[in-house]
Amino acid sequence: MRILALAALLLASAAPASALAQKVAPILTTPEAKDAWTRARPAEARVTHVDLDLDVDFASKTIAGTATLDVLAAKGAREIVLDTLDLAISSITDEKGRRLVYRLGEKDEQLGSALTIQLAGATKIRIAYASKPGARALQWLTPAQTLGKAKPFLFSQGQAINNRSWIPTQDSPGIRQTWHATIRVPDGIVAVMSARADTPEGVAAAGGKRAFRFTMENPVPPYLIALAAGDLAFKAIGPRSGVWSEPGMLDAAVAEFGDVEKMIDAAQALYGPYRWGRYDMLVLPPSFPFGGMENPNLTFLTPTILTGDRSNTDVVAHELAHSWSGNLVTNATWADGWLNEGFTTYFENRIMESLYGKERAAIYADLDYAGMVRDVKNAGGDAAPSTRLHGEPGDSAGQLDYLKGSTFLRTIEQAVGRDRWDPYLRGYFDRHAFQPQTSAGFLADLRQHLIKGDKALEAKLQLDRWVYQPGIPSNAVHVTSATLAQVDAMLAAFNAGGPASAIKTEGWQTQQWKRLLDNLPRQQSAARLKELDDALGLTKSTNAYVQSAWFDLAIANRYEPVVPALEEYLTRVGRNLLVTPLYRGLKARGEWGEPIARRIFARAKPGYHPVTVGAVTRILDGS
Repeated sequence: MRILALAALLLASAAPASALAQKVAPILTTPEAKDAWTRARPAEARVTHVDLDLDVDFASKTIAGTATLDVLAAKGAREIVLDTLDLAISSITDEKGRRLVYRLGEKDEQLGSALTIQLAGATKIRIAYASKPGARALQWLTPAQTLGKAKPFLFSQGQAINNRSWIPTQDSPGIRQTWHATIRVPDGIVAVMSARADTPEGVAAAGGKRAFRFTMENPVPPYLIALAAGDLAFKAIGPRSGVWSEPGMLDAAVAEFGDVEKMIDAAQALYGPYRWGRYDMLVLPPSFPFGGMENPNLTFLTPTILTGDRSNTDVVAHELAHSWSGNLVTNATWADGWLNEGFTTYFENRIMESLYGKERAAIYADLDYAGMVRDVKNAGGDAAPSTRLHGEPGDSAGQLDYLKGSTFLRTIEQAVGRDRWDPYLRGYFDRHAFQPQTSAGFLADLRQHLIKGDKALEAKLQLDRWVYQPGIPSNAVHVTSATLAQVDAMLAAFNAGGPASAIKTEGWQTQQWKRLLDNLPRQQSAARLKELDDALGLTKSTNAYVQSAWFDLAIANRYEPVVPALEEYLTRVGRNLLVTPLYRGLKARGEWGEPIARRIFARAKPGYHPVTVGAVTRILDGS
């Protein structure tokens, strides 16, 4: 790949902007590395470091203060362009306090507004600003919306391009930045961030507040800057790991994640050293829109994975694996999101195999293959453009970045053998550590370091077919699970008219329940649904995954008895993966389902993250 070593090029014409300038990551300048979701022009002037000094105001639901940006500019560059979304900017100055001329462009609902600043020779720019209530990255919860009911809560979700709603910077995964932050919160509130905690307990600050300071010395994509603040407590799991959460769920979380130290050991044995220091986890309130978010040093997790049997700790393995694929080597643009998610899903499976054996890993791989086939079908079939790995940003069908991407890597593994594949992949992470990557760059690296001119192997792997063409290539490897085959046998017996009571679920984990419920025919009689519910206790399940899958089936059949429990569920859980299919199903049921969906959403909306609010709104409005 042709890489412009911008750090070296620009350092020849501009003095280092910070003490961390030696860690400035390169910018990729090949055509496929151009990011359509940023207004920045990093080849002219780029941000290398962000220093945040901010106050969190729960009353106004705003974050306000300053962002000081270190700028690396090419010779002759006169301005720098940043990304913003609904920020109230009060002033912009250089490092000496001199005001800089700036202009804010017209707002695009998705991309926000370009902030163009005249540099006038400045290598640091200081922006005084405030976020606005409703900022897309931020979720503000009242005490009543938390577990403890005593204190308010705030958390951010930056991926993919939400952080521009509370941080003015170049919000692109290809423009990696180091950062530092001082966050002031009301006394009695604890702030945590995705970085090394320099003052874990905080220090007294003016106005009865408490200040928390954080440092990220590794250059990271800006979407990984993350913040949470609330009634938080910490408990260690091991020497490198621990859990933050509201006090009431701390012990349950520590018990659920008890294998995390073993996961770290397994990951390092596979693909090299963990480069981030600590691996802590933060269990958020139920409104967190994702299963997990791989924020470095502090993975954000949904409480829906706390099922008491560790059957959903694959989510933890996934977010840990992102410490290599995503955080260490990052997709340069969101058109190549599979480089983060496909690699991580594959790596997650290898961690699970190391800890729990081949059959446990086979369960996940088998489910992933089935999900890939289902996503391709739902997208319109093998010719649908949204089934490509490299495609339009944000246009990948379902979870194909995860499922097709991981199947691609598993196909390579089985073709060449682990004795060749694992050393290659470890070397790949080392060669591209703390750098952005594109699909073309990965394929070039693969051809140089693994295929090495072997034309027969090149033809066997179908590399370009996997990455640039839609559908599922003919060489896709399907790993099957004996455990799921047993579920399939009981499913077949039920579908043939057998009783629901013959489905033996003792000892089942989430994955077996999902296999059953996701593959039941969508057309069922009310009597048959009642029989299933009575025999298996689906409506009363305490497993959020099981409930979601059951409600999806019930909605497909307009099964009225589940509606009260469905409403309770949708007002309690805010994870996109679990709730958006239910709203989509209700919407599809027309005059029966849409009024139910709108009534529930009106009640649930205040407790949802803006990401979830946007997703459900688009479903209900048909956009």
